[in-house]
Parts: sequence; C-alpha cells; structure tokens
Amino acid sequence: MKKIKLGILGIGNIGGNHMRLIHEGKCPEVELCAVCDIKPERMDPVRERFGESVAYFTQAEEMIASGKIDSLLVAVPHYDHPKYAIMAMRAGLHVLIEKPAGVYTSQVLEMNRAADECGKVFGIMMNQRTNSVYRKMREIVKSGELGAIRRTNWIITNWYRPQAYYDSGDWRATWSGEGGGVLLNQCPHNLDLWQWICGMPVRISAKMHFGKWHDIEVEDDVSAYVEYENGATGVFITTTGDAPGTNRFEISLEKGKLIAEGDKLTMWKSEISEPEFSKTNTVPFGSMKFTRTEVETDGQNPQHTGVINAFAAAILRSEPLVADGREGINGLTISNAMHLSAWTGKEIELAEFDHERFLSELSARVATSRRKENVREMLSSDMASTFGGTEANALRDKRWNTNW
Repeated sequence: MKKIKLGILGIGNIGGNHMRLIHEGKCPEVELCAVCDIKPERMDPVRERFGESVAYFTQAEEMIASGKIDSLLVAVPHYDHPKYAIMAMRAGLHVLIEKPAGVYTSQVLEMNRAADECGKVFGIMMNQRTNSVYRKMREIVKSGELGAIRRTNWIITNWYRPQAYYDSGDWRATWSGEGGGVLLNQCPHNLDLWQWICGMPVRISAKMHFGKWHDIEVEDDVSAYVEYENGATGVFITTTGDAPGTNRFEISLEKGKLIAEGDKLTMWKSEISEPEFSKTNTVPFGSMKFTRTEVETDGQNPQHTGVINAFAAAILRSEPLVADGREGINGLTISNAMHLSAWTGKEIELAEFDHERFLSELSARVATSRRKENVREMLSSDMASTFGGTEANALRDKRWNTNW
C-alpha cells in the first residue's frame, strides 16, 4: 500500500495523540517518518513505539529540509501555525495544521496566499465536521427542506475549566502564549461548525469578560450577537466558568427548526412556511402544525482519524479533505471580530473587517501579558508589513513598553 511520509511538528498532548493513532494502525495510508519537538524528553514515547524507524529533530527547519517527509502535521502553539505551514508548503510539503488556523487574520491570509501559490494539499484539523449530527444538520439546512434560516442560537458552555487547568502551564490563557481564551482555545470547532452549517454572518456585536471566573488575562465569558445577509440573526454564548454547562445548537427556519443536543438531532417540520402561513391564516391566535422527529444519521464520527485519513487520501488520490486549510480563516474572522467588538464597544462589519486594528489591539495586550514570551518580534514585523514604516514605528513606540 502506498503511504504518505508524515512528519509531526510538536508532540505534546495533541501531537502525541496523532502519533498514537498512527501507531495503532488507524491511519493505514500514513507512515510516520519524522517528529520534531523543542523538548527532547518528549521523544521518549515515540522511540518506545517506533524505535529508529523515525527521524528525530529539535528544529522544525531541519525536519522540513531533511527530505525524509513529504507531508507535515503542525501541532505547535497557535501563533506558529501559519509560520510553519508557510515554511513547509514553500519547501514542497503537503500540510495539515491543528486548529485554530492562527491567532490573527492577517497572518492566516498570508498562509492562504502561500497555499494558493504552492499548490500543495492543505488541510486543517476541523475534526468536528466528521460528527454525523453536524453533518446531517448541514445537509438539511443546505437542502432548503426547511426554508431559509431565521435565527441561530448556540449555547456552548460545557467547556468548564477549573483554575488548576490554567495553572498547569504559564502559557495558558495569556495574550502572549495563546492569543486568546475560550474563543481561541476551546471554541474554534464550534465557530467553524456555526459558519459551515449556517454561513458567515455579515456583522457582529460582542460583550466579553476577561478573567471573570478565573485568574487569567483573556476572555472566559462571551455573549455575541450576529446578523446574516438575509436578515436572520444569531446568538453565540460560551464560557469556561459554567458547571454544569450546556451544549445546545438551535436553528430556526421558515418551515421548522433543528436542535442538536446530547448527540441527538431533532427536527420540527411544517408543510407550510411561516411567511405563507402568516399571509393566509385568518385565525388571530392560529398556529402552524409541526411534525417532530429524531433525525436518523449514519452514526459515524471518526474525528481526528477521519481528518488524517482524508488528508492522506487527498495527497494520494485527490479525494476531498474534511476541511481545506484555507477555510480556517472563517471561524478565526468571527473570533477576531468578537474580540474587536468587545475591545472597541462597536459593531463590526465583516466585509470591512479591520485586520490592522485588530493586530494593533492584540499587540497592546501582548505587550503587557503576564507571560513575557517573545512574540514581540513577530507582531512587530507583521505590523510593519501591514502599516508601513513611519506608522509602524509610531505604533511600536506606543505599544511596546518597559514590561518587555
């Protein structure tokens, strides 16, 4: 059997999980040929499983240039996803990145341009798209069976994290370490599914609390309101502070509604649309009749295995990916717009999203982050390329203070 020659960059929790899937034979068209991590001690579990059949590196550049791999899975901290994806694609490698696509949209747009230029297979680990409930939900919405969307509502608060979770790493829940909180760490899958099923909103307003329930500097409580091109509205509520939490995704449409909750998809369907009923009904308190059914799905939910296997099949046979890497910009744009709305107190039009303003606001928070990780150079460089020399210098003088 022909296999792709995969390298994994970053073998912490998630990278180690991908390694385990390959070792257990769940990805039969994938050969693990190299791993890379800046912490050499993380190589030990790899050596126990794969021995010397795998090449070991502590520098990403060396693995990418080694000639031992034809594809790369990027599982490093958020800020570096675009950096290494671009490096690998320009070196002729196919790339699969972990979520989120990046921290700020301007770096992800650059990554997407590199993907277009290089023409390599480029995927993103949006594994929740393999869930049969969400796949069926999307199928019904896109089919038009229930008419146009009127309202979307996702309460996704079952992300509870105690303070000990945030204390487990000095990079956690910091502007310099992660670039955000619940939106960027826990919710990229939900934001991706929201837009994948319902489409992108056109404007967003958000309220956020930063460190409301925990001793952290980023958001842990979010309430957002969106509007869609057809006039539909939506609400997205999330937090890591609710216990017990809720995961209920409801879509109201012209001829009924869909609710995804508890691994079940329930549909209410009328034979007549609400606009038609309202126009023809003559009874003051008349109401539509609905049939309620629990929607049958194929029950398949391959998650990470499904994404990796689809990535291999795309390289070997040009089969479709679970999610093209370029699509990562969608959920991140929603996330960035929510942050920018909360920071500025203004409604954000996505068609006019100010990538430069977001980067500037983020940079200010990185500059005073409790974890002084050196992302200053990267952000300064991006600000310079975005704003231009004189303005960039002025912004750097304003943003970078003695806390560095």
